[in-house]
Amino acid sequence: MRILIAAAGSRGDIAPYTGLGAELRRVGYDVALATTDAFAPLVRAAGLEFRSLPADTRAPGGVTDRRALMRAAATFVTELGQGFADAVGDRTDVLLLSTTTAPLGWHLTEATGIPSLGVYLQPTAPTGDFPPVVTSARSLGRLANRATGRFALRMADRVYEQAVTQLRHRLQLPPLPPSAMRRRQEQVNWPVLHGFSTALVPRPSDWRSGLEVVGNWWPHHDADEKLPTELEDFLRAGPRPVLIGFGSMASGEGERLSEIAVRALRRAGLRGILQSGSAGLAADGDDVLTIGDVPHALLFPRLAAVVHHAGAGTSAAALRAGVPAVTVPVTGDQPFWAGRLAALGAAADPIPFRSLTAEGLADALDHVVNQQSYARAAASAAQHMATEDGAGQALKAIQQLICG
Repeated sequence: MRILIAAAGSRGDIAPYTGLGAELRRVGYDVALATTDAFAPLVRAAGLEFRSLPADTRAPGGVTDRRALMRAAATFVTELGQGFADAVGDRTDVLLLSTTTAPLGWHLTEATGIPSLGVYLQPTAPTGDFPPVVTSARSLGRLANRATGRFALRMADRVYEQAVTQLRHRLQLPPLPPSAMRRRQEQVNWPVLHGFSTALVPRPSDWRSGLEVVGNWWPHHDADEKLPTELEDFLRAGPRPVLIGFGSMASGEGERLSEIAVRALRRAGLRGILQSGSAGLAADGDDVLTIGDVPHALLFPRLAAVVHHAGAGTSAAALRAGVPAVTVPVTGDQPFWAGRLAALGAAADPIPFRSLTAEGLADALDHVVNQQSYARAAASAAQHMATEDGAGQALKAIQQLICG
């Protein structure tokens, strides 16, 4: 049985599928992951077949206007759609679709008859419980939350219009707008598994049948992998440090953020690790170390706290390790996850990226490191997450899909 997972976006949008794919491969499935070329090494390191999707995931510099962002998103998915059919080809028996690829993949399933399943990292279906994750971190009330949720889906439909038109033409399918295809999927209760924890987002009671929250899919790393020697030595040399990193965010902001980070750490009297990431954080000193990418699962349990951008994957990894956080959301769904962590009591109130100062960061770190309520809340969430089996639930859903 040949399973294709199709995903696109930043590293945080891809890495969880390496873990899901590796688990499916372990039980005997032939698994490929289709994504953009930048993540080919990540995919192959998990023992999965890599298939290329043509698109540039780098956000255009300086674009903050909403219309410009929508145009950039439309260009991205149009490029994505042009190579999607090639990635699926005749080598796929089951198609697993991410939030980004599902609005394209639905048309491929219509053309080929290949059964498909949603594997989402964000909640996208309208609900009264919370507003759309990409528009607001604050509840607007149940009626307004649902209304803005439906509006967000209509805006997403507009982003996919050109890509869908071109893809259906290539597949020799009659014209059908993205909104009509989406409603069709909703009417047949197309199944979607959401790969995040109910500790952060319990399943909304007003969701339709077929939408489930199953727990996280954790990024793959080799069982015998160890932390770099320099990092291991630093961890052993003193009290638990704080990690500060912004993942794939904040490109070009490295100098400013590094200065803020070091000043905040020293003001709070804490040792620190800077994770370079796309921003290029860097600093030297006896009390601070700069590192590159290392598995969160190996490093996070040995930290006093994590300062991060509140991406879905990093937010979950910190909770899994039982470590409190200071969140500095930048864009997209990050304010949503930052708000969820704060509501749990496992993180301080979010600090908006443009409002970040050394003084504010130091104060927040002082709170989460020295007030034990944050660590207790994170530990409680970690215990809850340990009871979830996201990969196992995905396996059951695939087997049900195959059997029919």
